[in-house]
Amino acid sequence: MSQQNLSAFIWSVADLLRGDYKQSDYGKVILPFTVLRRLDCTLEKTKLAVLNAYTEKQAMGINPEPFLIRESHQSFYNTSTLDMNKLIGDQDHIRENLFSYIQTFSPAVRDIFERFEFHTQIDRLHKAGLLYQVTEKFVQIDLHPEAVDNHQMGLVFEELIRKFAEISNETAGEHFTPREVIQLMVNLIFIEDDEVLSKPGVVRTIYDPTAGTGGMLSVAGEYLEEHNPQARLSMFGQELNAESYAICKADMLIKGQDISNIIYGNTLSDDGHTHKRFDYMLSNPPFGVEWKKVEKEVRKEHEQQGENGRFGPGLPRVSDGSMLFLLHLISKMRPKNEGGSRFGIVLNGSPLFTGGAGSGESEIRRYVLEEDLLEAIVALPTDMFYNTGISTYIWIVSNRKPKHRQGKVQLIDASDLWQKMRKSLGSKRKELTLEHIDEITQIFGSFKETEKNGKPISLIFDNTDFGYRSITIERPLRDEYGKIVIVEKGKQKGKQQPDSSLRDTENVPLDEDINTYFKRQVLPHVPDAWVDVEKTKIGYEIPFNRHFYVFQPSRSLEEIDADLMGVTDRIRSMLGELMA
Repeated sequence: MSQQNLSAFIWSVADLLRGDYKQSDYGKVILPFTVLRRLDCTLEKTKLAVLNAYTEKQAMGINPEPFLIRESHQSFYNTSTLDMNKLIGDQDHIRENLFSYIQTFSPAVRDIFERFEFHTQIDRLHKAGLLYQVTEKFVQIDLHPEAVDNHQMGLVFEELIRKFAEISNETAGEHFTPREVIQLMVNLIFIEDDEVLSKPGVVRTIYDPTAGTGGMLSVAGEYLEEHNPQARLSMFGQELNAESYAICKADMLIKGQDISNIIYGNTLSDDGHTHKRFDYMLSNPPFGVEWKKVEKEVRKEHEQQGENGRFGPGLPRVSDGSMLFLLHLISKMRPKNEGGSRFGIVLNGSPLFTGGAGSGESEIRRYVLEEDLLEAIVALPTDMFYNTGISTYIWIVSNRKPKHRQGKVQLIDASDLWQKMRKSLGSKRKELTLEHIDEITQIFGSFKETEKNGKPISLIFDNTDFGYRSITIERPLRDEYGKIVIVEKGKQKGKQQPDSSLRDTENVPLDEDINTYFKRQVLPHVPDAWVDVEKTKIGYEIPFNRHFYVFQPSRSLEEIDADLMGVTDRIRSMLGELMA
């Protein structure tokens, strides 16, 4: 059975659910049943050997698990005498038997069905009189690995995930990243390593701390499979949403990945991969979501562990935690002497510029740039995601920059590279074609400043171009007679007392001397001013749009006058017709 026919067959189950289930809830039944049937078929040939080993080891008082894993030839097992064929042979007890069957899977598999809350759906189907029909429908398809290999099964499962994400697009954006965005990110993190990744038997790790349904990990795996079938990509992830976690874990199980590498929980407050480092990483953290729920744990780590923890460089404001994920990923990079790492993360516009010098956001940007970790930022078109139409940016970060990129940052404006979707999905109205993805990838790979249609599309900067010194400009306090007030006590005794109401700040580029700037830009306008050097702070911001702004000269007065005359003449003509 082809992938398309297989997906269509499974999708036909929706016809049974129509009326009793909302369309957006179809996935709660179809996805866990697809997983169940796949596992059922996979264990079919070794079932008798597993049951014999289970009975034997139990009688000996030995923990049977390692023996059951060995006999099943899989990373999971089931100790029930039931299977799905036997389930439909006893229609009157199918609910109780199905519960029993699921409970006898190995713990990691049971966890998947528990996170799906599959028991709730079994009860619901039973009450609607649909449980037998749905189970029977799935028994009709052969999902044995000899009939449908892991790769094909993975593609089928991903297609189902995408369909359910699209029909429930009001929440899809929280747990589902558009496939073409993932493909672009995967291209960008792998392109400079194509030579290494093409070697036979190469093994690499990839990690997503906001794994959702596992889309980023899956697309990365497909990329490597396509470029080097002999390569192996070990996948790691963590996800907070229970249903998305279940889908991700099921997807990894179907593809033969070690599902113990997929952790449930909040990455920021409870890192499920402590002390682990990875070759590649991808993430699409939630945009503009506050981190108040985990503030206590995050601040504790920041204050107690400092640079030895994940959040040493600084903390962003509580209203937006996306930069915490940026720091988390940086903490997961392999040391440079062990090969280093590269990752891509999707962020909204605020991490580029929010927060002045000395703020948490600015300090995080300062760390990223002064440590020479930022390779590139790619501006995506608006309306690319399911639950927001805002501007988004892909940051490519690495601690093993190639020599020609060291000390540099590439900005790519891909906001005009898109095509309109035939049908909108929530806020998603635009998409990247394969040609757009290839073009952006080539622009990144060439590392050159380029234009398109007379507008810059790729610009290259020194890291220091984004830094500045925030200087405090003071002016003297004057009494009612206009006389300058002198400080009479303390450390500042004998100096002019500053007037806080006249205090101002100026941002001086890092590569410019403060005194030179002050004499040129400030003193000619306020000759009694001075710089309070003790208040000088270093800040970093990346004013992306400003760099790509192209000035459009205003039309001449003659052109405007001609247009106005034309409009006036048309109005006169229309009035004349009305009065005639």
